[in-house]
Amino acid sequence: MTYYPHAADELFTIRDWVRFAVSRFEESEIFFGHGTDNSYDEAVWLVLRALHLPMDTLENFQDAALMQKERQHLAYLIEQRVTKRVPTAYLLREAWLHGFKFYVDERVIVPRSFIAELLPDGLAPWIEFPEMMESAVDVCTGSGCLGILLADAYPNAQVDVVDISPAAIDVCNINIGQYGLQERVTAIQSDMFAALKGKRYDLIISNPPYVDAPSMAQLPQEYRQEPQLALGSGVAGLDHTHTLLHEAAEHLNDGGILVVEIGHNREALLDAYPDVPFVWLEVSSGDEFVFLLTKQDLQQIH
Repeated sequence: MTYYPHAADELFTIRDWVRFAVSRFEESEIFFGHGTDNSYDEAVWLVLRALHLPMDTLENFQDAALMQKERQHLAYLIEQRVTKRVPTAYLLREAWLHGFKFYVDERVIVPRSFIAELLPDGLAPWIEFPEMMESAVDVCTGSGCLGILLADAYPNAQVDVVDISPAAIDVCNINIGQYGLQERVTAIQSDMFAALKGKRYDLIISNPPYVDAPSMAQLPQEYRQEPQLALGSGVAGLDHTHTLLHEAAEHLNDGGILVVEIGHNREALLDAYPDVPFVWLEVSSGDEFVFLLTKQDLQQIH
């Protein structure tokens, strides 16, 4: 027995299904944040991509009639989104970041990172010539999304993507293969820097787990579908950031830089490291979420 037993028999066009999805999403007060921020965009994404249609073709196909099998599939997906709060990215097995499409499933968090906005131009003047970047690593990579963006931004760089989860590494390799980057991007299972002995890079980036304990306890149900290992980072949300600050220097070439996303933990970070000269990078939501440090800065941290 489905939650919407008659939907597949009463809704026939894409217009019908987008309207139905918007109504159900509004009615159920689902939580957004895995690619959209409102019910209409979420509905269009779910309906079009479930039908294997490009995202920019809604106007062309709004009144197209759907086969019964397609209608049943849409009813099932909307039901899963509403009743089980499964993120649309998991239902569709896809997520988008900075114009790139990535395969995702429940083994990795849904890609979202301000660092994507900074590649490559946002890291000038620290990286003056992107074509001269030779090596980079994305630590706590999840799906490998930022590593693939690194490879695109720095076409001459060899890129490593690192994650503690072997399941996440499997997803990384799917995405590396889809972009044909097997010769340039290498997925490494490692607890942060543990398996990177002797490796050094021009650039280290990380969007590590950074949710503090009180916030973990209050996460919406949609976020509880994601691997909790990839979200929480101790009481203050800084456990992984501490590791990055204390160990990154030995993995940077001279002149290398570290770029880290920390969520809403800027105040806690500054309290913990009052003498560190963090450079706060401007992204779409402000200058409180991503910091940059040089190798020289990191070497002064004790």
